[in-house]
Parts: sequence; structure tokens; C-alpha cells
Amino acid sequence: MEFLNYFGEVFSFINLITLIFGTIGGILLGAAPGLSPTMAVALLIPFTFHMPAEQGLIMLGAVYTSTIAGGAISAILLKIPGAPANIATVMDGYPMAQNNQSKEALHYCFISSLVGGVIGIIVLIFFTPILAKFALKFGPSEMFWIAILGVTVIATFDSGSVTKGIFSGAFGMWIATIGTDPIIGVERFVIDPIFAGGVNIIAALVGLFAIPQVFSLIENKLNESDIFQMEKRKLIDSIKYNISRVKALTVGSVIGTIIGLIPGVGGQIAGLVAYDQIKKFTPTKAGRFGKGEPDGIIAAESANNAIVGPSLVPLLILSVPGSPTAAVLLGGLLIHGIFPGPDLFTNHPKVVWTFIDSLLVGQFFMCIFGLYISGLAKYVLKTPVHYMAGIIVVLSIFGTYSVQNSFADVIVMLSLGTFMFLISKLGFSAAPIVLGIMLGPIAEANFITAKLIADTQDGILLYLLNGPINQVMIGLCILSIAYGLYGEIAKRKIR
Repeated sequence: MEFLNYFGEVFSFINLITLIFGTIGGILLGAAPGLSPTMAVALLIPFTFHMPAEQGLIMLGAVYTSTIAGGAISAILLKIPGAPANIATVMDGYPMAQNNQSKEALHYCFISSLVGGVIGIIVLIFFTPILAKFALKFGPSEMFWIAILGVTVIATFDSGSVTKGIFSGAFGMWIATIGTDPIIGVERFVIDPIFAGGVNIIAALVGLFAIPQVFSLIENKLNESDIFQMEKRKLIDSIKYNISRVKALTVGSVIGTIIGLIPGVGGQIAGLVAYDQIKKFTPTKAGRFGKGEPDGIIAAESANNAIVGPSLVPLLILSVPGSPTAAVLLGGLLIHGIFPGPDLFTNHPKVVWTFIDSLLVGQFFMCIFGLYISGLAKYVLKTPVHYMAGIIVVLSIFGTYSVQNSFADVIVMLSLGTFMFLISKLGFSAAPIVLGIMLGPIAEANFITAKLIADTQDGILLYLLNGPINQVMIGLCILSIAYGLYGEIAKRKIR
């Protein structure tokens, strides 16, 4: 219970102010399309150089946790995920906003983020040594099957048909191969120098979601009276309903915790897998997902915030980041002369426990400020459509360019967005494409690494099939595919 000894440090004046400003800033940064948690933390690291170690880490941790939740604001109101972790939130968040339930959707987002985030931090506090050993068991073969499990989810992410979902996912995985091979360095599908570095995930995310939305606004020639309104919704009613959704909160928090432990996976996969699993666990509601089902938001947002604590477990004990943002936080630790390892809690107890305690307190601040900012979102809804379209374009270009300071990314973003708008007319959706882009490199890199290892042993087949974790993951893949096929057959029978 050593963490209780350092709670007072979090509430010292300077640390508390740092936590509050970091939380508010993180929410606002998260709501801007393209400004991912990883980039937000990376941008702030130089500002922590001259801060005391615990104060600098409090700032980075607050931004990390709140940026993930803040990304749901634009996902719900504009149909543009603020970060890859909020892709699944779009599925039911935007339809709820269209049904004049935007305030309710935002309530569910921040309340479930609080629940998932607190569970994740508690796991970090009490189970760090045990879970660090578990994280080490995930090698190339296990990571490959995790990516394949994500691929099997693709089919259910297109409401029109499984076939279109699979085709969209395959297209996304092809996009991920553009550029330089990650293992042997060979260029693939580089038809123009601007593609030499591949397709940046932020450029793809913003392009596939934001630009089609701009075209839709212009095409439909909406006027102010057509824009959905923010309803009057009592916070207490949202809290009661949200807490009653035990299944969605459990599925999201458990999946987020497990995926957070696995190095290199990230919140985007946690949210998508949680969304897929809650659909499978609630078959009676299957037809309501994608049309404004609160369980979809609750599961996705609790999952992508539950990863925060567990992603730091392998970082603090093994110096192995559990997510891209955790990798940036590693840099924040090192610049203050703090080297993660088994003796970290012995050598720097004040810094580490103050940082962890601030993450726990920050979850409550994130919820409080997020709910307050949700009430201000009515001004977004009142913005005339032609202004809204212009703002989205400006934010999209700024967010895309700022990732790598590259106009090539902006061109890719605009091209993908235009293409997405055209194929959306045929019933294709953006989510499977983005999922394919994210999972393609993970599956490819780990398969090649697994093959290199297996060639020195008993061959790739046995290497991928042996081991309890591999076998469990294979079983889940089979079940996911079977569920997708069953759902497609059931739809055809109804028709």
C-alpha cells in the first residue's frame, strides 16, 4: 500500500495545477483531428526539461490519459476520430448525435473512460510485477495471432455486408504495404517519391474520416435547421444508465487491460476489439450497433482508457513500452535520469508513486472537465455548415502536416479522403480500411520475425501453433470468423 504514502504529493499546489492544466489541455488536443496522444505527449516533452521529475511526468501522464478521452468529442460530434483509439466510438457515437443524443453520448464517453481508466491504474498499482512477467510471454507468434484476430474483426465493421468489410480491410492492408519493407528494406508499390515513406496512419485516419464528411456536408447542402441539436440530458440519468451497463464496462475494461499489457499494440486495437466483442456478447442488440447503441461507446471508451495503466507495466519494470505513447513516456523518464527496471520503485519511490497516483487522480479530473466541456459542445452544433466544412478542412490539413511536417502526407490524406467519399456511395465504410492499415504492419513484421526464428527450429507451422497463448488466440480467431459468417447467413435469411 506504499502508493497511499505519496497521494499528498499529488495535491501540492504546483503539482495539482500541473495536473489540472495537463488534463484540460489534453482533452482539447484530443478533440482536434490528427493530434494523437503519442504526438501530444511528444510535443510536450521539451517543456518538461526544466521541471522537477515528478512534475514533468504528471504533465505527460495527464495529457496521455485525457487526450484519448478527448478524441471522442470530435468522433461523436463530427464523425472524425480525434485519434486512432476513438475509431470504434464513431460507430455509435455519431448516430446518437444524429438522433439528437449527442450530450448523452458524450456523457457515456467520459463516464466509461473514468471506469476503464481507474481499473487500468489499479491493475498497474497492485499487479505490476506479476503482469510484467506475463507481458514477456508475448513473442512474434503471439503478436501475429493478435493481429490476425483483429483482422477477423474487420468483417463485422461494415454494416452493409461481410464481403464489403473483408474487401475494405484487405484494401487497408495493401495500403500498409506501400513504402519500404520493414525487414529487408525493399521498396513496394512506390509509384511516386511521396510514397517512399509509406502511408502515415494519422494521414490515413484523417483523410478517410474527415474529408468524406466535408463532401457530405457540401453535397447535402444542409442548413442550420438540419443540423442535429444538443438535447437536455440530466447527468445523473447518464451516470445511472452507464453504471448499469456492467457487461459493456467489463468487456471494455478487461480487453483494454489485457491488450495494454502487450507491448506495441495500442489503444486503437483495444477499442475496436472491445466494440466487436460487446456485439458478440449481446446478440439481442446486434442489429442496433452502428445505429446509436450506447453499449458500443461504453465498451470502446472504457477499453481505450483501460490500456493506460497496463501499458506502463512493462515500461516501468522491463523498459519495454506497452504502447506507442508509453514509448514516448520512456523518453520523458530518461531525460530526468530515471531508468526503468526492477529496482525503479526502490531507487525513485517518490517520483514513480507520485506519477502513478497522479494518473489515478487525473482520471477523475478528466471525467469532470470532460463532462463540463461536453456541455459547451452545443456551440459546435450551432456552427453553420459552410463554416463547419471549412474548419474541418483546416484542422485536417494542420493535424496531418504537423505529424511529420510533410506536404506529402497532406496530399495522401486528401487523395484517400476523396477516394473514400466515392466508394462510400457503394456501401463501403472507412473503419475496416483503417483497421487494415493499422494491423497490416503488425501482422507482417511479426510473421517475418517468427519465420526467421522458426527456420532455426521446427518450421513456421509448429512455431505458430505451439503454446497455450497461440492456441487460445487461434480459437478466438475461429470463433470470430464463425460469428461473422453466422451473422451474414442470418441477414440473408431475414431478407
